Amino acid sequence: MDDEKNWFRRLAPADRAGHRLVCFPHAGGAASYFLPVARALAPEVEVVGVQYPGRQDRRHEPGIGDIGELADRIHEIMRTWNPVPLTLFGHSMGAVIAFEVARRLRRDGPGGPLHLFASGRRAPHLQRGEMVHLRDDAGIAAEVRGLGGTESPLLEDPEVLAMILPALRSDYRAVETYRFVPDGPPPCPITVLTGDRDPHTTVEEAREWARHSGDPFAVSVFPGGHFFLSSSATEVLALLSDHIAATGSSRVTGLRVE
Repeated sequence: MDDEKNWFRRLAPADRAGHRLVCFPHAGGAASYFLPVARALAPEVEVVGVQYPGRQDRRHEPGIGDIGELADRIHEIMRTWNPVPLTLFGHSMGAVIAFEVARRLRRDGPGGPLHLFASGRRAPHLQRGEMVHLRDDAGIAAEVRGLGGTESPLLEDPEVLAMILPALRSDYRAVETYRFVPDGPPPCPITVLTGDRDPHTTVEEAREWARHSGDPFAVSVFPGGHFFLSSSATEVLALLSDHIAATGSSRVTGLRVE
């Protein structure tokens, strides 16, 4: 079995939290992307970031270019956690991985996720035939710069670029070769977050997540492009806080993630 500490980062002290929020980063992203969320929601909520192979302290591990394998390995650990009210949040590629993890947890039976927040990604069944992972290094770097993510300034340093590119290529391969396969009922209610100028997700494509959601389903549209989360951080945090307050939670001890 995979080492839990490799895959998950507890981002802020929350030893007696009554709700767990597991966050899945975008292509090229790392668990630390969600550190501001953890600091804002602690100590009432334990925010756990997923750390994919190939980046930061896992940079010497090969990336995994398959959404199914990523979801399988993450699920294999999460299914052993003690039962705490659970919400999943994924941005871009992370939204697809979070969705597939939610489906696996649903198949396990009671105790699956209460809710999924799918951010910056069109519905799983929609394809655009994107092939960024087949571009040369310059082409992948140009794609990331164009989206304006947190990695963009780092790409100007040749040494940093050399370290980041393998993970980026692997991540793009995973999300661009993903194909949705129907398998049972929706795993949980879904709230979709999208930017009104996201070049990779139109508002109409975001609304198509309704096919994969239990009740209730909602779409929240924010001003901005693919990384609208940065400019709309206050509003997104308010949305998460309202959701967690509405679901309620019981305070627990002995959380497994460290």
